[in-house]
Amino acid sequence: MTQGSDAPSDPPAAAKPRVAVLGAGSWGTALAALIARHGHPAVLWGRDAAAIAAIEQQHQNPRYLPGIELPASLRATTDLAQALHGADLVLVVVPSHAFAETLHALAPHRPARAGVAWATKGFEPGSGRFLHEVAAEVLGDGVPLAVVTGPSFAKEVAIGLPTALTVHSDDAGFAQAVADVLHGPSFRAYTGDDMLGAELGGAMKNVLAVATGVADGMQLGLNARAGLITRGLNEMLRLNQAIGGQPETLMGLAGLGDLVLTCTGDLSRNRRLGLALGRGQSIAEAVAQIGQVVESVQTADEVMRQADRHGIELPISKAVQAVLHGAITPVDALRQLLAREQKPEYPAELFG
Repeated sequence: MTQGSDAPSDPPAAAKPRVAVLGAGSWGTALAALIARHGHPAVLWGRDAAAIAAIEQQHQNPRYLPGIELPASLRATTDLAQALHGADLVLVVVPSHAFAETLHALAPHRPARAGVAWATKGFEPGSGRFLHEVAAEVLGDGVPLAVVTGPSFAKEVAIGLPTALTVHSDDAGFAQAVADVLHGPSFRAYTGDDMLGAELGGAMKNVLAVATGVADGMQLGLNARAGLITRGLNEMLRLNQAIGGQPETLMGLAGLGDLVLTCTGDLSRNRRLGLALGRGQSIAEAVAQIGQVVESVQTADEVMRQADRHGIELPISKAVQAVLHGAITPVDALRQLLAREQKPEYPAELFG
């Protein structure tokens, strides 16, 4: 507009939502960096004072994402109340065993307008409950909830490589709001309304990644890997049907996409655990070498708890559970799987 003109000025652009990301591990840091690069005011909260200081002052997370430059606009703090102050959206990115504790801690500080999403994969340890059930119980009615899931390695997101995820919620408007925050030039965010199926896929693929890792560690070949992935998807579909999830959810990013990535990509901690076990290492040695939380160790128990509750047979998942508890060796687990009776690939009722 030229100086002195009486023409109305354009309305100011709407302020972008402020996002608090809770959990400063590799995935939380990567998502916080992504959100900050999209121009949103983003604050990352974590407990490790040294790591938070490095993010705040050096714009790096040297432990989890060494050598990757983080946006200068990304703020970091160990003060949970400060992180949540003024937030329009809370994104929880902590291991599943810390999920309930984190929700209880954030609840008193959450602004009334802020919905809660999470990029945590797994079940509540001990109870086997889905995380959306835990969130609804802790946060109460009226708080919009969403799960962010799909095939994604933190390192690739942090350096800006193309990625596609999905956001599932019972509240379509909130799912879209979360997707809008994440969506950008190199990051596609889709939406859905099947929290059960999305959470099952995100948790169960970690167990199946151990199975494919074990097979690769034993050098059983690409045929075996493909067979395990496909039959693993079958197990996911059967359990998903029993709990009331939508089959198309597991044929998309939250299921098949995440399963293929985690079973074949060596950035996967769960695959690397399987590789180590297949090569003869102990579980303790493998976990220590990985140096981060490996969700499959407890998730296998919760998957089988769900299977037993619904009377579903999951031979691959059951074998992984037995191996992770040291009840059988990987060689014995393979022998048991190969000795199973011949049967139709898909029961008629699965897609009936």
